[in-house]
Amino acid sequence: MSDLPAAKPEPPEVLAAIYRHFRDFFDMGERRRRWSVTDDVPWVQCNRSLEPAVADVVQTFCAVELYLPDYLAKGFPMVRANRGRAWSLAAWGYEESKHSMILEDWLLKSGMRSDEQIADMHREVFSHEWDLPYDSSCGMLVYTVFQELATRIHYSRLTQVVRREGGCPALEKALTLIAVDEAAHADFFRRLVTEYLAFDRPGTLEQIRRVMTTFSMPAVHMLADGMQRASEVRRLELFNEEICHLQVFEPTLAKWGVDRKELRRRTRREISYPGVGDKVTG
Repeated sequence: MSDLPAAKPEPPEVLAAIYRHFRDFFDMGERRRRWSVTDDVPWVQCNRSLEPAVADVVQTFCAVELYLPDYLAKGFPMVRANRGRAWSLAAWGYEESKHSMILEDWLLKSGMRSDEQIADMHREVFSHEWDLPYDSSCGMLVYTVFQELATRIHYSRLTQVVRREGGCPALEKALTLIAVDEAAHADFFRRLVTEYLAFDRPGTLEQIRRVMTTFSMPAVHMLADGMQRASEVRRLELFNEEICHLQVFEPTLAKWGVDRKELRRRTRREISYPGVGDKVTG
């Protein structure tokens, strides 16, 4: 358990503001971001000759998405009394389930994986249970902002790798659809954190500091070959410490109006990116 002070109860005006953000997010998604796994990808244009490392990374992303039951089951109890947070988790889960399906479909339709290999992946994932990295609903919200933005970067940069390797219209379309969703998720959850900063700035800043000093992408370490898969992500330059700082942390802090000085402590603390790279200090 955390030794941090208990979070303040959310007053009605904060709950109402969060629900308004959710409705804006949901309504915009209904109008502009709904897509079909079956109909919106040119499946007949799968490139079966891509570098095997691309399929390895796609499988990694697919496996991480398969932990969705844990993400939802562990998340709902923290936000059950906050309709905007709970409903947004349900909507987020629907979209993330499509991400898992579209990646799995590409692995099969491209011939990069067999039905038996996909079944093995399912068995491995479901043999482990993912747990929340933070015991604070605000901390989880901050984590989700960083994680969604980092995931969008992973997918966008993998799209560039695929194009350099000769292209695959099917995979490029799938990755683009997912990246758009992830960007929308990151922006939405970022707006919710802004509400918490206005409501309880000291408490929210502590959660931001806490997440930034312990941030890691979810679930990769739980896979049997997690270190190898993380190495492939680094080798293809999809994500690393520099990208995390410059494209995830810094722009998000700027949008929140948070200065680094507000996050400083007198002692140096390690920032670790398990599954991304080596430790750095800051």
